[in-house]
Amino acid sequence: MTLKRSPMKRSAKTIRSTKGKSSTTSERAHMGRVAALGCIVCSECLGYKDTPAIVHHIRTGQGKMRSSHFDTIPLCPVHHQNSGYGIHDMGREQFANMYGRSELELLEIVKKKLDSERKGS
Repeated sequence: MTLKRSPMKRSAKTIRSTKGKSSTTSERAHMGRVAALGCIVCSECLGYKDTPAIVHHIRTGQGKMRSSHFDTIPLCPVHHQNSGYGIHDMGREQFANMYGRSELELLEIVKKKLDSERKGS
């Protein structure tokens, strides 16, 4: 049995996400750096360090659309989609009330951390 190649050509610089939004090499690298920071809620709001994280695309100011791949924050699975504790289950307002910081405030913290890493501080 021989396998045939897909007739669709893929660019080496982009991939298609499950939501239909393409990401470039630099966007994927950025999201990798964001996830490597660990959960921003665990570290900044609860005092836990080194909690593994996945990226969450902020929705503040986006309506129902997902934001840019550069507007992402690292959240552990509990703070991302866990019933009763995750932003997708609670909603933005309740999430901000519970943890004391909004998506935008957490995004600013992430950007500052990435900037200080880039500068070698």
